[in-house]
This record gives sequence, structure tokens and C-alpha cells, in this order.
Amino acid sequence: MKPISWLSACVVAGSLAAGPVRGQPATVAPTMASLAPSATGTSSGTVTLRAALDAAWQRSVTARESAGMRRRADADRAGIERFWAAAPSLTLQHRSDRLQAHAGKRETEIGMAIPLWLPGQRSARFATADAAAAQALAAEQVARLHIASQLQEAAWQTAALQAEAAQADAQVRALQQLTDDVQRRVQAGDLARADALDARAEQLAAASQLFDLQQRLQAARAQWTLITGLAQAPDLAASTSADAPASTGAPHPALQLASQSADLARKRLALLQRSDRDAPELTLGLRQDDPGRAEATQGSLAIGLRLPLGTDGRNQPLLAAALAELDVAETHEQRVRERIDSDIAAARSAQQAAEAQREAETTRARLLRERAGLIDKSFRAGETALPDLLRALSAAALADSAAARQTVAVGLARARLQHALGLLP
Repeated sequence: MKPISWLSACVVAGSLAAGPVRGQPATVAPTMASLAPSATGTSSGTVTLRAALDAAWQRSVTARESAGMRRRADADRAGIERFWAAAPSLTLQHRSDRLQAHAGKRETEIGMAIPLWLPGQRSARFATADAAAAQALAAEQVARLHIASQLQEAAWQTAALQAEAAQADAQVRALQQLTDDVQRRVQAGDLARADALDARAEQLAAASQLFDLQQRLQAARAQWTLITGLAQAPDLAASTSADAPASTGAPHPALQLASQSADLARKRLALLQRSDRDAPELTLGLRQDDPGRAEATQGSLAIGLRLPLGTDGRNQPLLAAALAELDVAETHEQRVRERIDSDIAAARSAQQAAEAQREAETTRARLLRERAGLIDKSFRAGETALPDLLRALSAAALADSAAARQTVAVGLARARLQHALGLLP
């Protein structure tokens, strides 16, 4: 009987794990690029993670919140540029002796009260507004980094499912060829009918696993589209490097946000110290006196100044709240710095462990494929039963899937390290 070809197909099913099988053509070891669509695109096209991040940012609620914070900071700066410290108010007074002597005396005064800046208060307000604007920009970068992390997780999950689905599809085709060959040998009287049923059962089990993987892959693609609004698959080859990503020297966005929050708290404290009383008011008005008894009406200009007094009852609670806010902000900044250092160390360790595990899984898959090849030769020689061959093929397929998943896990570990360093795609 001619050598059967189904084992070659089964070996193809394990090609993502790397390494040749004895008696079979050598397969190429997988790379990160092989697990993602090529940079030139596929029939459905690809999109870089940077472009996907921009698309997801435009769809996010956080982008609207960030734009609102920037508009608020701009409005605060525009308000500080005005002459008055708060909105002016219009005053109107009228006096008459109608209820007393009823001699026709009347006094009418109309004016405007303008709150004035306290010494140093205006510059402190400018500094506070600038700090609030810087905090808004830092918060936007943190939000972008968070969305980038979600995109990377979704992209690599899709890549893992794509790799597993490809393995399962090749395994189904290989077992189908085996089933057909066993059926021919049963009809020729070389094997028992029980062997044909066993082979068919293994093929159906592999097909069921393939259907499950295809459903999960479809759900992962739907989640990607929900986040980004894009139907194109992510191009992970362009965003993955074999070397560990290096920091650009810029501070981590989360640390930058914590630092800006502490700076804003200090600026607010300085503003409060410059605002130890309510704003004084300058009053400008016109007064008209009508003495009555046919006397001539007299007009005059009224100028007044209202000076509120600052007391401990007003200032102490505000000062205590500002000091508490500053203390919390500085403590949070220190904790964020420590957390970032810990996350970077953990991410580097996870990447090293993932790479070591990938090497182990790749070697294991190669050995089990070689073992399956030897058992195949023994089966064709009539020295090994079909169940033993099916178990060997199943073990090799599981090892191939594990190697493919671990290859994706290495890419995800590198992406998580990039996130821990505060780097965007």
C-alpha cells in the first residue's frame, strides 16, 4: 500500500510550533509577524494600532470629557484677564418722604459694584488655571494609554484565536484524510470497523473544537469593532519588536498626571493664601436729589469702596481643606511612582518567563510531532494499533496549539511591558 498523506497534513497543522519531523519536510518557526496579518494587508485590509487608537479615541466618552476639561481651563484663563475679580452687579436705590412729611423730597441713585482683585490674587489665579490646563492634558494622555491597553489586549486575543483556529482547521483536514484512508483499509479487510469508527469520532471532535474557536474568534472581532469602529484586522507585526521596548525618557503619563495634580493642589493653596478675604467692591453711581418745594434738582457722582474683613472662621476651614488636598495629592504621587516601578519590573519578568515558556513549548511540540511520525511508521507497518496513533496525533496537536498560544503570549507580554513603560503604540 502507498504511504498515506494524512500525516503530512497533520504535520502542517503543527507548523506554528517550529521544527522538522523526521521523514517530513521542515517547517518554518513562527514569528510575531506570522500570527498577524501582513503589513501589506489582506482581502479585508489591516490597520495599525496607532490608527486604531486614534479611531477608538474619537469614539470614547473620555475624549469628550477631556475636551470639556480643556475648554473649562481656557474659559478660566479668559475670565482672569478681565479687570474685575467677579461679575459686576447693578445697584438701584430710591428714597421718598411720601409716607412722612410728603414734601416731595426724592433721592434716586443708580450705580455699579465692581469686585476688585486682591494683591497677588490675579497672578495666583493665572498659575492655578495653567496648572489645571496641564492636568487636563496629562489626564488625556492617561486615558489614551488606557484605551491603548484595551486595544492591545483585544488585538492579541484575536491573534491567539486566529492561531488556534488555523491549527484546529489543519487538524480537522488531517483527521479527515486519516478517516478516509482507514475506511479504505477497512473495506480492504486490513483494519476492523471499530478503527474506522474511532477515527471518525476523533475527526468529529476536532471539528467541534474548530466550530467553538471560530465562534470565539467572531466574538473577539466584534469586540474589536465595538472599541475601534473598524472592521479591519489589527496589524501586530508593525507594533512588535523582538527587543524589549526602551523608555523614551519622558515621564510616565500616570506619573505626569499625579505630578500635575499635586502641582495644582499647591497652586490652589497659594491662591487661597492670596484670597484671605472676599473681594473688595468698588461702587460707581449717579445720584439725583429732588428737595421738593419747587427747588432745583441736584445731581452728584457717588464713589464707594466696600472692604470685607477676613476672619479665622472663614479662612481656617478653607486652609485646612487645601492642605488636606495637597497632602493627598503628594502621597498619591509617591504611590503612583512606586506602583509604576513595580509594574515595570513585573512586566519585564513576565516577558522573560513568556519567552522561556515559548521555547519549552516549541521544543515539546517538535518532539511530539517527531514521536507521531515514528508511531505513524509503526502503524503503517502493522506494529501499532490505531488508538495509539490517534493519541499521539492528539498530543502533538495540543502541543502545537500550546506553542502557538505561547507565541502570542510573548507578543502580549511585550505589549504589556510597553504599557507599563507608558509608551503608546
